[in-house]
Amino acid sequence: MANSVSFTRRRFVKQAALGGAALTGLAEILRSRHAPAAIVRDAVRPQASWGLQIGDVLGDRAIVWSRADRPARMLVQWSLDEHFRRPTAIRGPHALDVTDYTARVDLTDLPANEEVFVQVTFESLDATRARSEPLIGRFRTAPDRRRNVRFLWGGDTAGQGWGIDLQFGGMKAYEAMRQTNPDFFIHCGDNIYADGAMTAEVTDGSGAVIWRNAFLDVVPEKLKVAETLTEYRRAYLYNRYDVNVQRFSAEVPQIWQWDDHEVTNNWSPVKEVDARYTERRVQTLVGNATRAFLEYAPLRWHSDQESERVYRHVPYGRDLDVFVIDMRSYRAGNGCNVETAPSEATTYLGRAQLEWLKAKLEHSRATWKVIASDMPIGLLVGDGNDPTSGCARFENSANGDGPVLGREFEIAEVLRFIKRRGVANVVWLTADVHYCAAHYYDPSSAPFQDFDPFWEFVAGPLHAGTFGPRALDNTFGPRVIFQKAPDPGQSNLPPSAGMQFFGQVDIDQDSRAMTVSLKDLQGTTLFRQVLQAKGR
Repeated sequence: MANSVSFTRRRFVKQAALGGAALTGLAEILRSRHAPAAIVRDAVRPQASWGLQIGDVLGDRAIVWSRADRPARMLVQWSLDEHFRRPTAIRGPHALDVTDYTARVDLTDLPANEEVFVQVTFESLDATRARSEPLIGRFRTAPDRRRNVRFLWGGDTAGQGWGIDLQFGGMKAYEAMRQTNPDFFIHCGDNIYADGAMTAEVTDGSGAVIWRNAFLDVVPEKLKVAETLTEYRRAYLYNRYDVNVQRFSAEVPQIWQWDDHEVTNNWSPVKEVDARYTERRVQTLVGNATRAFLEYAPLRWHSDQESERVYRHVPYGRDLDVFVIDMRSYRAGNGCNVETAPSEATTYLGRAQLEWLKAKLEHSRATWKVIASDMPIGLLVGDGNDPTSGCARFENSANGDGPVLGREFEIAEVLRFIKRRGVANVVWLTADVHYCAAHYYDPSSAPFQDFDPFWEFVAGPLHAGTFGPRALDNTFGPRVIFQKAPDPGQSNLPPSAGMQFFGQVDIDQDSRAMTVSLKDLQGTTLFRQVLQAKGR
């Protein structure tokens, strides 16, 4: 199915597809494959050398994000004309050290189903009021009528010590995704690896250098695990030195959620960090990490009532509702996960989020309801052993074969609700496990059977180590329809091994069929599944 969206690209080609002339110098550096000692600081004009991001696009709204190199005011213009004739100008907020010089504007009163061009500049706060070179981006607002829709999803960026290798070409999955010309992209978590310290060079067993991480001289914080607010911020900033990421984020709106590595591996309230950490209090790490995530994510902050809330609903026209859930923030401590009844210890999504999700699903009138999940439902993800009992602890809801136990009670509650309220066309999309797969959940094969069959698709990593497949828990009857992962005995394969994966979803405006594809680093389709919509 051809995507109906056709964007104007001439301006982006002229500006090295980096969102503005201010990035031309960085593009030349990347093309020459030499990391700079530092970004050259202009004595007069602010610089915004890390590009811009667009996020949480609706029919009439969109977040525009960027970062300056000093105190400045963000200024934004938007127009339906690529030459910015008759633009709408917005006086944005100050970019100050309190937000690491990041700033955002929530554009409102946008026309639905239109290509929108945005221009971001930063104005100095001194007497000169000098302005940065403009950054240019573009996106399309959600439709108010039926049209073809294409979106992508994936997760896991800059993990396991695999950073920006300029000889390899940087984070190439982002360019492969950009080439598909999507309406938007869902990042399902592990936007950074705060616990993933990098080294300048990575060697194989023979001592040969197989990977060189650039930009560690300008982001030395990535040489250790993140603990302080500054170190968490720099983990996000490091990714924005990549030319592919910059180009992608200027052209493709994003929907961010988070998982564990935005804080530290497998974190929960009872997490005990390893010897690399001098800060031993996990909640202090969570506080610093949350602040950095909210500063760098191109998302619309929820409200003063719960300003750090990540779960949210993103409607996208008549045929699609996206429900972004949060399996991390409200969970009880990772434990053995074998409780025989719901309790405080089995909390996973939490009661407030559960009730929100059920209500949103029931009231949705969109053809397709996509649940963007930061962890898969049926794959076993361990978290070591309990120090007291010695039993295996679990990171997600799956805990071995059925019946329903522990955190699975919340998953069962959602699946039962979907069936009993007749909510049709629910699809789960996720990442986390560093390989790609398609799972079909069938109640006829499950110990727990009070649910309708559904699909779960797994995609990733985008730019991280690739690992082997995990075992499935049979509680909800999953079957592996497709998977691609390293051979047994192989693990943490670098991006240069080619096993980086993302997912693509196409919704046809006429048939309303959903086609889900799993793709590799070159954009080659490895698997495709067509799902027919139920009901009219």
